[in-house]
Amino acid sequence: MFFNINGSGLGHLSRCLAYARQMQGRARPVFFSLASAVEIIHEMGFEADYFVSEFWSRSHINAWNHELAIRFGLMLEEVRPHAVLFDGTWPFHGFMDACDTRKVPVRVWSNRGLHKTDFAPVPVPESAFDLVIRPGEIGTEFTVEREQRPGRKVTTPPVTMLSQGELLNRDEARESLGLKHDGRYVLLSLGPGNLKDVGDIARGLIEVFRDRGFDIVWARAPISVRDIPLPENVIPLSVFPLVRYMRAFDAFAGAAGYNTCCEIIQSGVPSLLVPNTMVADDQVRRAEMTAGYAPVVVSPCETRDQRHEMVENLLALGKSPSQSRNPDLDGAGQAADEILALVTAKARA
Repeated sequence: MFFNINGSGLGHLSRCLAYARQMQGRARPVFFSLASAVEIIHEMGFEADYFVSEFWSRSHINAWNHELAIRFGLMLEEVRPHAVLFDGTWPFHGFMDACDTRKVPVRVWSNRGLHKTDFAPVPVPESAFDLVIRPGEIGTEFTVEREQRPGRKVTTPPVTMLSQGELLNRDEARESLGLKHDGRYVLLSLGPGNLKDVGDIARGLIEVFRDRGFDIVWARAPISVRDIPLPENVIPLSVFPLVRYMRAFDAFAGAAGYNTCCEIIQSGVPSLLVPNTMVADDQVRRAEMTAGYAPVVVSPCETRDQRHEMVENLLALGKSPSQSRNPDLDGAGQAADEILALVTAKARA
């Protein structure tokens, strides 16, 4: 069973889906999701139940954790999973209590790193889990950080949902999206705007790209709680996973989330990364690392001059020979192998 929290984007849900896809045919993946886009899980062929995130609940956090323990406990009683994986930064008390009460055989914690230096330590010990998976950043190799159990800890290469062979080429993607084959398109994906108002940056970039002859496509996040007012003639796009269609575009501009940076590496599309400084992870550092593997420029794009300069740099980058490198992106497969090996060992013990 996969328990994904509701973050500022779809990263936690996407990672769990990546693990689950790697387990198909070897296990029965079931989801307990705090992300409101639970229909995505169903569309990908998995069973799922939804419980409202603590951010959107009207309950006090203590009451919410009590409600979570009951609801999740009922789900555990029904499914009786061999293992439960929690993907998130801070395992909830309600989650831990339900696992204790229902005596879950194997607990796994998928906890992406690269937090800012002032990030508060989590008061849940890794030893409370049988396995800790650290999905790595671009360029990371598989590493066993700690052997002893409980609390075996591994770092994997980046976790991606789709393989290279599942991505559409330029013509296929444009055909699927209904875009002109000879058009000039830029895709903007600056995040759902739940934590940071990206409206001014978005409108500024739209103006600059439009002046350079681009048609603008705006990716709407499935978990967005409000739509950003956009100028006329901007084409809205709502698809998942976005990476399947990214090669349809001549350029990309978006936040430097974990999924986005991995997808830029996979697609090879010249990209402008606009780090979101209001989230827990260090997106500035991630953007700079991504620029070492793909045609990427990085800027906050908060002023008109910054936007003009970075778009010019991006267009110049798109005309130069590709400097892309091909890092290992098979973290999902390696994580799935670790989980299933642990379940098998536990069953034999």
